[in-house]
Amino acid sequence: MVSTQSQIGVAIVGTGFGQKVHIPGFQEHPRTQVVAVYHRDLEKAKAIAQSHHIPHACATIAEIVALPDVHAVSISTPPFLHYEMAKTVLHAGKHLLLEKPTALSVQEAKHLQMLALRHNIITTMNFEFRFVPAWQRLAELLSENYVGQKRLIKIDWLVSGRADAARPWNWYAQKDLGGGALGAIGSHAFDYIAWLFGPVSRLCARLQVTVPARPDPHSGQLKPVDADDVGMVMLELADGTPCHFCLSAATYQGRGHWVEVYGDRGTLVLGSDHQKDYVHGFKLWGSQLGEPLAELEVPSRLAFPQVYADGRIAPFIRVVDQFVRSFDRRESLAPSLLEGIYSQLLMDLCHESNETGTWVNVPLDRQTPDR
Repeated sequence: MVSTQSQIGVAIVGTGFGQKVHIPGFQEHPRTQVVAVYHRDLEKAKAIAQSHHIPHACATIAEIVALPDVHAVSISTPPFLHYEMAKTVLHAGKHLLLEKPTALSVQEAKHLQMLALRHNIITTMNFEFRFVPAWQRLAELLSENYVGQKRLIKIDWLVSGRADAARPWNWYAQKDLGGGALGAIGSHAFDYIAWLFGPVSRLCARLQVTVPARPDPHSGQLKPVDADDVGMVMLELADGTPCHFCLSAATYQGRGHWVEVYGDRGTLVLGSDHQKDYVHGFKLWGSQLGEPLAELEVPSRLAFPQVYADGRIAPFIRVVDQFVRSFDRRESLAPSLLEGIYSQLLMDLCHESNETGTWVNVPLDRQTPDR
């Protein structure tokens, strides 16, 4: 374990989202230093390392975890690579920051958690919405019973990232590789549903592929898509509250990302119509006792100390800060692999419900972790 207040050496595995968000986020935090970067093509790894002033470039995960100045590894590769990469990291005794979705199944996610516990490893999941100011204010108001007894929760997450059928075929088009909107969007939503509203008792899901083929990036020939790009999920929370979640990555001019909470005392609406950056632009509105909705101020104490052109960097720095606080506390603080397991469980049950056409109960022995 790295001693309290010491510098934490981090290796970056995954150089798409990793270059855009993870590298600048870790380099901005005063307690973390990016000391290594992985790419399966060593020349590309070296080029990335040079451009970001990173001392080590590696072409295998084994090389990464063998570096003595690597204390932790941040993985932001496609989901089908998470399990094997994370296993190598955990077996090597390195701490782990993992992108969502956690893995390809809840069984894989649980095995990673077992390894983390066995080796006394700190884990953090990048569930950014817990760290966005407007979302944090929503959580506070809910805890203060602003809406009273909840009657309905409505979530819409409708964006256009996959609307263009000419966008090339890749792993995202393949269900077996963890592609699809449920993994990209649903994994976040299932975490914040548990965080904001508590555990789910049962669910019913319908997942659809509305763009059935995409061009191969090399040949241009159309290849089949079997990963969902649209989904409708009905959930019943443990307290009986109904929740409806509509998601799409294929809606031109979709309304964006909105969470509406209706209760017997009031209403809260959180939303952003931003299509290009899923963190920028959130505002919060509220109403009590039938008064008109009015925008609610987000207190300055919750504001980001600095904002960036890429809105994802600021909340990621807060995720990194939670990772660092976990080091100092010598325990994995939420969101950890435990929260990743729960999100993965609900994703798996959505696939089961879609395949069977039935409501599916969430196992009582695995409800949400402490919020």
